[in-house]
Amino acid sequence: MSALTGVGVSPGIGVGPAYVLAYEATVPAPGSRHGGDAPAELALAGRALERVAADLEERGARAGGEAREILEAQAMMARDPGLADGVATLVGAGAAAARAVYEAFGHYRDLLAAAGGYLGERVADLDDVRDRAIAVIEGRPAPGVPEDTGRPYVLVARDLAPADTALLSPDVVAAFVTEQGGPTSHTAILARAMGVPAVVACPGATSIAPGTPVLVDGASGLVRPEPSDDEVLGARDAAAAREAVLASATGPGTTADGHAVPLLANIGGPRDVAAALEHGAEGIGLYRTEFLFLDRAEAPSEAEQEAAYLEVLDAFPGGRVIVRTLDAGADKPLAFLLPGAHEPNPALGERGVRLFRTHPEIMGTQLAALASAAARSKGRLQVMAPMVATAEEAAWFADACEAAGLPSAGVMIEIPSAALRASDLAVRAGFLSVGTNDLAQYALAADRQLGALTGLQDAWQPALLDLVALAAAGAAERGRPCGACGEAAADPALACVLVGLGVTSLSMSAPALPAVRAALSRHTRRQCRLAAAAARAAASPADARAEARSHLPGLAGLAL
Repeated sequence: MSALTGVGVSPGIGVGPAYVLAYEATVPAPGSRHGGDAPAELALAGRALERVAADLEERGARAGGEAREILEAQAMMARDPGLADGVATLVGAGAAAARAVYEAFGHYRDLLAAAGGYLGERVADLDDVRDRAIAVIEGRPAPGVPEDTGRPYVLVARDLAPADTALLSPDVVAAFVTEQGGPTSHTAILARAMGVPAVVACPGATSIAPGTPVLVDGASGLVRPEPSDDEVLGARDAAAAREAVLASATGPGTTADGHAVPLLANIGGPRDVAAALEHGAEGIGLYRTEFLFLDRAEAPSEAEQEAAYLEVLDAFPGGRVIVRTLDAGADKPLAFLLPGAHEPNPALGERGVRLFRTHPEIMGTQLAALASAAARSKGRLQVMAPMVATAEEAAWFADACEAAGLPSAGVMIEIPSAALRASDLAVRAGFLSVGTNDLAQYALAADRQLGALTGLQDAWQPALLDLVALAAAGAAERGRPCGACGEAAADPALACVLVGLGVTSLSMSAPALPAVRAALSRHTRRQCRLAAAAARAAASPADARAEARSHLPGLAGLAL
């Protein structure tokens, strides 16, 4: 079998026989109904959910550390009052317990999946709780993996849940490989905490025959079945060399000729701060505040928001913390904002800053909480609005921030019109930040949620690079900084290209920071500009990547 490639999320080399987790959850048949005793059926569902919650808590207590926090959060999902109400309503209407649990979880699943990014990767956690509860109701064994086979194995699965992996150790598992997941999935988080190599988003992984020897490179994303002794030795030597390079690049981000490029982290909340600090983040470039608002019947209070913001600000005294105001609406519906609303074209609907204009009380509370947190902390708060399309919207948001006592108001560049007229937006916006994920979606008419269009979402698309260059130039014309906080910044080669395009800071998932820091330190600003020009001149993403790398010789030593 030929080598496979995924996304390396936990560095290191793992070698062992493949243990392929082939568990397939059953979906209760639509229309499944109970025999008429609704109270008994509801009690059955309640017992199942409580049994799952208790089991998750017990596993977390045994595992300790970060795994305990993750599993306790899953237990809270199983005990969520809103979920219980949904199950009760469905059972009351005649649905069988298993089907009621399945449908009740579906509502929350859709919210997280639509949010994408960090929040989207919590879908796997919801699915795991749901599947375990349904297994209990139906009297079937829950998903699981062996805790000891006598020899470390490579655990291969479509996806993994925290309960599957929390009690494992490097003595039991040599590496993780999944077909799904991303850099902020709990598989990635736990693998890094355990010090186990891991590769996610690896198509075809579950086609590896059980027992096949597998080599896993958790840095490059290489998964090689039946490797030769020489291949294993070469991979280990390359990994050791790469670690030496990463370890040698420390301190603030800078190019080889001393051009400063602050390296920041993207987070979903206070829980992510530890990883950001561990990987040397100089601050926070994107604090997604959606996590406070999702799955709620009403908006969080000002005090609750202030506490969440203050915790992150205090972790970076003197450092920059850029908070994105609530990005909700349309594809991220919130019941207390748009009850029962339906839009035929959600990606082009009422979301982000547009929603604030129809719900000023939500924005007012959030800005007040941010101002209060900033006043109590030594962290340097900056606030930015999502989905800004025009200079008028940028000015309106800046005025609102100023009125709330927040002097540093910026805007996201996620819409082509904003990139094209960045200079106009920067008249009132104090800084710009390019969100490459949404900018690619709108520039290439490619829905981020549609897997068939993944190729059009490639951040190396030359047209997307053109828009980034326009945004950076527009900001520079007004003397404003222009950062990048989309996933593009996590690619070391593309990070160099972004600097060459004029981007002034880079924000990414925390584990990507060391490799990006090392890549910048090995190239001059001139090399970055040459790489950027070569990428923009290419006709396809593949050509853009290849042409850029030809101007970035220092990447070879990083084995990327």
